Amino acid sequence: MAQQIKSPNIEKNNSKIPYFSVLGVFVIGVLFTVLWRPLNLDRTVYVPLTPQAETTVTDNPHQPVDVGDARVEIVDSNSNNKQITESSDVPEDEIAKDELDEIIDDKDNTMQYTISRGDTLHDILLRYNVNKNDIYQLTSNYKQLANLRIGQQISWTTDDNHNLQSFSWTISSNNIRVYERSGDKFVESTETAEGVSQNIVISGDIKTNFVADARKSGLTSSEIGIITRALQWRLDFKRLQVGDKFSVILAREMHGKRLSNSQLLGVRIKNGNKDYYAILADDGKYYDINGGSLSQSFFRYPLAKQARVSSNFNPRRLHPITGQVTPHNGVDFAVSRGTPVLSVGNGEVVIAKYSGSAGNYIAIRHGRQYMTTYMHLDKILVKPGQQVKQGEKIGLSGNTGRSTGPHLHFELHINNKPVNPLTASLPISDGLTGKSKKAFIAKVKNIKSQLSL
Repeated sequence: MAQQIKSPNIEKNNSKIPYFSVLGVFVIGVLFTVLWRPLNLDRTVYVPLTPQAETTVTDNPHQPVDVGDARVEIVDSNSNNKQITESSDVPEDEIAKDELDEIIDDKDNTMQYTISRGDTLHDILLRYNVNKNDIYQLTSNYKQLANLRIGQQISWTTDDNHNLQSFSWTISSNNIRVYERSGDKFVESTETAEGVSQNIVISGDIKTNFVADARKSGLTSSEIGIITRALQWRLDFKRLQVGDKFSVILAREMHGKRLSNSQLLGVRIKNGNKDYYAILADDGKYYDINGGSLSQSFFRYPLAKQARVSSNFNPRRLHPITGQVTPHNGVDFAVSRGTPVLSVGNGEVVIAKYSGSAGNYIAIRHGRQYMTTYMHLDKILVKPGQQVKQGEKIGLSGNTGRSTGPHLHFELHINNKPVNPLTASLPISDGLTGKSKKAFIAKVKNIKSQLSL
C-alpha cells in the first residue's frame, strides 16, 4: 500500500519539471527583449523601410545612407557638428532671390506704405521683417501709433540688419510725426510746415527690365515696390519684354526738396496686347478697372482634409532629436505616408529636390511677397519652373530627411520671413460691391484717362 501511495506523488513531482522549464525560458526571453538596446542609439535616426527599398551601403560611418527614397543620417553624438544643433527642417538649398528682388533690395532700405483696412503698425512692420525689439519699443512707447487711419501714409528706413532707423507717420499735409533712432531709443518730433501736394504722371518703355526702366523714369524703389505688389497676382514682371509700356499716376507731397509722401493712385502696364490695371480705392486697397480683386486667396491647409497638428510654429522649440532649442518655422501635420499634398495657392515651383534634413522638398513662390515650402515628402510630383494652381497635387507626404516619423512640415514666408501659417493674415480676394463699387467706377474714369500710353 505504501508503494501505491508513494507512486502517485513521484509522478506528480516529475510532471512539474516541464512547466518550470517553459516558464524559465519565457522569463529569459522577456528580459532579453526589454534590456537589449543598440550599442549607440543616439547615432541613428529611424526611417521605416519600404517593401521594395534598396539600401546603399557606405564605408563612411558619417555619410547619409540611402534607404529607398528616404535617407538615414548618421549623427555622431561626440562631435561638434553645427548641423546637429539646427532645426530638423532646414533645407540645404536656400531659396534664391530673383532679379526683381535683387534690383530693388540693392538700392535702398526705405519703404513707404498706405494704411488699408485691418492694418496695425505691429503687423505691417513685422511683415517687412523689421527688428521685433524695435517694433515693440516704438509701439509701446508711443501709444498714439495705434491710431493709424485708412489712407494715411507711413514710411520707414532700416539698416542692412533690419534695425529700424527712422519712422514717419503723415497724419495730414501739415502734421507729420517723425521717430528717429537715438542710441537704443526713438525720439519723436513733429513737422508742421505745409506740404505741397501734386499729382504727377510718369510713363516709360521697357528697354531692359521693369525695375531699371521705372527707376530711370523717376520712380523711387518704394514706389516700384508698391506697383509690383499691387499687380503681383496678375502679372509676372520678369516676363515683360522690350517694347512693353507702363504709365503711373502718383500723388506726391513735398516738404521743400524732400519727398515726404507718395501714394500710387493708379498704374497701367501694357504687356504685348494685354493691359493690366491697378487702381486705388477708398478702402486703401487696389482693384482692377471693374472693381474686381487683384488678390489671390490661399488655402489655410496644404491637405484635402484638416489633419492633427503634431508640432506647431514655435521659434523656441526644443528639438525632438538633438535636444537643442532650435526654431520650428512651420507646422507639422500628422499624416500617414503617401497622403496627397496640395499647393495652397497659384504659383511657380522654385525648388523641387532632396535637400538635406528637409528630405524631399518643394518651395513655391506666390506673387512677390509669399512663399510656401513642403518638406519630408515621400514623392515629388512637380519640377522647378512649373506653374501650379491652387489645390493642385504637388507631392506625397513621407518621412525623408531628418524625421522622427511620417508627417508633413509646411511653412509660409511673407517678405522672406517665416510666419505661423495657421494664424497669419492672408490676402482676401473679395471685390467691391454696392455703393463702394459705384464710387470706384466713377473714380476709374478720371484716372484711366490719364494713364495713356
